[in-house]
Amino acid sequence: QVQLVESGGGLVQPGGSLRLSCVASESISSMFAMGWYRQVPGKQRELVASMSRGGTTNYADSVKGRFTISRDHAKNTVVLQMNSLKSEDTAVYSCMSRRSAFGSMVWGQGTQVIVSS
Repeated sequence: QVQLVESGGGLVQPGGSLRLSCVASESISSMFAMGWYRQVPGKQRELVASMSRGGTTNYADSVKGRFTISRDHAKNTVVLQMNSLKSEDTAVYSCMSRRSAFGSMVWGQGTQVIVSS
């Protein structure tokens, strides 16, 4: 199955920006959908942003207008640009891919994002 490797997490002050990258081990053009999820201890994993094969994007209400998901087919990479970060954005962010509408989700190892002054 595809391997996903995330990078770009770290510590940032409120109002700052981070850029997360997810590199896939195979062509992302073959994926039904890819996206970013996040999870904090004690809470369920939640969708942050996703992009379908056709390019349709979907965002959690809490990040609309601040986060942008994009992709680079040549580099097999999906990027999450996060601006105007808030303390409540602190979480482990994981990349997800799905090969078909009913296929299983494949996850990366996750990258920690901490928003704190």
